[in-house]
Amino acid sequence: MAYTTSVSVFAFCLYFCVCDCYFAIPLKIYTGRYNVSSGVNVTRQVALTSDGNGLSLASDPTGTVNFLDMVNNLEGDSGRGYYIEMSIGTPGQKMNILVDTGSSNFAVAAASHPFITHFFNTALSSTYQSVGRTVAVRYTQGNWEGELGIDRVSIPKGPNGSVPINIAAILSSEGFFLPGINWQGILGLAYPMLARPDSSVEPFFNSLVQQLGIPDIFSLQMCGAGLSASNTADPAGGSLIMGGVEPTLYQGSMWYTPIVEEWYYQVEVLKLEVGDQNLDLDCREYNMDKAIVDSGTTLLRLPVNVFNAVVDAITRSSLIQEFSSGFWDGSKLACWMKGETPWRFFPKLSIYLRATNTSQSFRITILPQLYIQPITDVDGTLDCFRFGLSSSANGLVIGATVMEGFYVVFDRAQRRLGFALSNCAVSGGVALSEIAGPFSAADVAANCSAGVLKEPLLWVISYALMAVCAVILIVLLLLLVLPCRCRNRSGEITDESSLVRHRIK
Repeated sequence: MAYTTSVSVFAFCLYFCVCDCYFAIPLKIYTGRYNVSSGVNVTRQVALTSDGNGLSLASDPTGTVNFLDMVNNLEGDSGRGYYIEMSIGTPGQKMNILVDTGSSNFAVAAASHPFITHFFNTALSSTYQSVGRTVAVRYTQGNWEGELGIDRVSIPKGPNGSVPINIAAILSSEGFFLPGINWQGILGLAYPMLARPDSSVEPFFNSLVQQLGIPDIFSLQMCGAGLSASNTADPAGGSLIMGGVEPTLYQGSMWYTPIVEEWYYQVEVLKLEVGDQNLDLDCREYNMDKAIVDSGTTLLRLPVNVFNAVVDAITRSSLIQEFSSGFWDGSKLACWMKGETPWRFFPKLSIYLRATNTSQSFRITILPQLYIQPITDVDGTLDCFRFGLSSSANGLVIGATVMEGFYVVFDRAQRRLGFALSNCAVSGGVALSEIAGPFSAADVAANCSAGVLKEPLLWVISYALMAVCAVILIVLLLLLVLPCRCRNRSGEITDESSLVRHRIK
């Protein structure tokens, strides 16, 4: 696709007297395409074994159990999202559904939209039932509104069986469906507390566990590490293993961190390092508002103070002496001559997570290939890259930028998340991620998440404030309507009320 824009040219010198050319162009979303292969229904036997730690394994070496048909059931990449094919209704209508561990509603387009090729037609499903409730969800990017219903859902490359599921039929949206995407809905895999309009709407995976009897655990591998968003011939893809863990998808040991709160998949970050340099921030800074693992977020999002500290540290440790600020804030791409890769100029980034043994931590590390991300080329002569981090006003989010380096286990049964090296996070024979531990956590606070106000508590506070405002408003109206002999006739009563807002997500 042609990338028409003016190109600003900058020159900079590297240490050791090495020189390269640097170009910056306004950042745009690349609208790529995907080739979707048809799903194949396979009969499965479901009987799980354990790894000795209570962790269900998704494959049995003896061949009695085999979940290997779930491997490579995802398509997509971090920029446009990872999605899985699902069949909804009777007869089944095939839809590609975005996998999102940062929300809890299962929602699918039920009306046409300029950026999607097809939608779920509720009138054509003999098993669809509307429950007569409206629902609206707002995400970090985009929002949608619709109606709640129930229908049968199956996953061609997932657990065997068709089960009735709560479905939000999306009737209108803004900024949710984007150009170039190849999905028509979203699969929220988080906890009921995040479900809309309230937690009585049972999320998809909860229903799957209850009705099919699979273990309350799923695992996720996202294989877009180091791939360009313009690479349409070979989309990245990945695997969503429902009911267990597939040992062939990772290597080395699995490291676990506790789930701090069951709403998002909230974890506790103890510190960050840029190269070998500790940022030396209070650990509460990393967990300000919350720290979560979210497959539906593209970048590694950091609280403002943490983000600024990371950029400063990268700038100091990078071989690049000068760099446009537009690259760091996401408004510009950095381009090098084709064949010149920038990764050798940047340091590794490390995140320390509290281990299940709370006196210890472990470290997950991503190489520059994961956060200096290839986007597109210009005129066949330049390769352009974006910065895979951004600042956040809503907490730290470990998104696809980091998750693509690891096989991540969402062990809800034991309230923990597992990280291991993904066997697809390799480029040119070089592993793009590292994991190490255990390390002592004696140098950080016993609870780095202490003092953080959760969103449900903020809702309670907001509603309480609105109730107080309502009482005050009633009193003011009574004073205006009822005669008062003691009132000074020359005086005026003015009411300057403020609007109380709260953000769903």
